[in-house]
Amino acid sequence: MAARVLADITVLDLTRVMSGPYCTLMLADMGARVIKIEHPQRGDDTRAWGPPFVDGDSVYFLSVNRNKESLTLDFQRPEGRRILDALLDRVDVLVENFRPGTLARLGLDYDAVARRCPRVIYASISGYGHTGPLRELAGYDAVAQAEGGLMSITGDPEGPPFRLGLPIVDLVSGLFAVQGILLALLSRAVSGRGQHVDIAMHDSVAALLTYQAAGVLATGKNPPRMGNAHESIVPYGTFDVADGLLMLAVGNDDQFRRFCDRAGLPALADDPRFATNPQRVAHRHVLLPLLAPILKTRTRDEWVKLLRGACVPCGAVRTIGEMMADPQLAARDMISTVSHPTAGELRLVGHPLRLSAAERPTDRRSPALGEHTDAILTGELGLSGVEVENLRRRGVI
Repeated sequence: MAARVLADITVLDLTRVMSGPYCTLMLADMGARVIKIEHPQRGDDTRAWGPPFVDGDSVYFLSVNRNKESLTLDFQRPEGRRILDALLDRVDVLVENFRPGTLARLGLDYDAVARRCPRVIYASISGYGHTGPLRELAGYDAVAQAEGGLMSITGDPEGPPFRLGLPIVDLVSGLFAVQGILLALLSRAVSGRGQHVDIAMHDSVAALLTYQAAGVLATGKNPPRMGNAHESIVPYGTFDVADGLLMLAVGNDDQFRRFCDRAGLPALADDPRFATNPQRVAHRHVLLPLLAPILKTRTRDEWVKLLRGACVPCGAVRTIGEMMADPQLAARDMISTVSHPTAGELRLVGHPLRLSAAERPTDRRSPALGEHTDAILTGELGLSGVEVENLRRRGVI
C-alpha cells in the first residue's frame, strides 16, 4: 500500500525566512510532521513581508509554510526552554538557521542536544557553515550570490552583474539540507544515532557553479557574462520573434541541421562556417545576424510548434502567469488548492517529487501564528488549560 514516505518522522523547525522554511516545507510535503516554532509576538519575519498580501497574510510566508503546525514559544525564557526540551525528547529532526554561536549561547547547539537526545538529527543552515574563519557571519542570499561569483556570470555582457530574480542560494541550501537529513535518517537506521548536518550557503553556491568553476580551476580565466547566450553553444539564447521572445537551445549539429531545415535555411547547415558547433561558436557574429530576420517572421507559438515537431529544443519566454496556466502543470497536479479561513480558496505550487509507491499527502494551508500551540501543549505535553493561559499572559507563548 502506498504510504507517505516520512509519515513517522517529526521535525522541530526553528527556522525562519526562506532557506530553513524551504527545507522543512520539502520534509512536510514528503509526509513529515513539522512543528514550526515562532516568536509569540511577531512570528516568522516573512509574515510581515509584502506586498502581495491576501487578506492580511503574506504570500511570501504562505508559499513556503504549508503542511506545518505553528507553536509560538519564547525558548529563551526558562518556562519556554522546558517546553522546547520536552519537544526535543519527542522529535527525530531539528532544523535551525541561526547564525553559528547563537544557539550555543543558549545551550542548544548540536553537542548539547546530542547529549540529551542522541537520536536527533540536527540540521543547521548558515551563511558560511560552522567551521572556517567566516563562520560567525550571518548569511544573506543576495550577498551569497555576489560573493559566490553567481552574479558575475549573470546579466548582459555590456551591463552590470545581476542577482537572479529569486533567492536561489537560499533555495538550494534548503534542498541540500533536505538531502543531508535524508542521508542522516538512513544512517540512523543502521547506527541508531543522529548526527549534525552542516549546510553553508557559501558552499552551496560554490557547488552550483559546476562547469563554470571547473573552467576557472582548469584555466585560471573567469568566464564572461553572456546574457542569455551560451559561451560554448551556438545558436543558444533568446531571439526576437513576431510577438515576443523565443529561447533556442540548439545543442548539437543534428539539431542545427533540423533547425535550418524548418527555418527554410538549409544552405546554412552546409556552410563550412556553421557545420559544427565549434565553427558556429567561432562565427557567432556572422550566424546570428543571418537568423534574426527569419525568426521575426513567425510568432512564439508558431516557432515552438514548428521546431518541436523536429525535436529542436526551444520555448517561448513566458511570464510566471503564463507558466502557472500551463496545462502540463495541471496534468502533473502541480497546482494545489487549499482552503484558508479568511482568504478562501488559495492556489499554491505543489511538491515536484513523484514516487511510484508513495502517496502524495493532501496539501494543507500554512498555519496562523500559534494556531497549534494549545493542542500541542495540552494534548501532547500534558499542560493544563490554566498553565497554558498563564504562559500566554506572560508572553512565553
